[in-house]
Amino acid sequence: MIDLGRMLILLGALLVVAGAGLVFAGRIPWIGRLPGDIVIRRDDFVFVLPLTTCLLASAVVSLVLYLLRR
Repeated sequence: MIDLGRMLILLGALLVVAGAGLVFAGRIPWIGRLPGDIVIRRDDFVFVLPLTTCLLASAVVSLVLYLLRR
């Protein structure tokens, strides 16, 4: 039961961090505007592919998970 409790605490902490990230993501001006992010604007159509932002987010999440496993 102790392992289940620790896992629930970790899951709750991850949800809090993810929620805070979603709340404050709009206040970080460079999210989605990094070099390598693709934006195509047409008359009444906008296509956004945040490629670099996704790669950076993946690297940060991988680093955090690596540090948590050690």
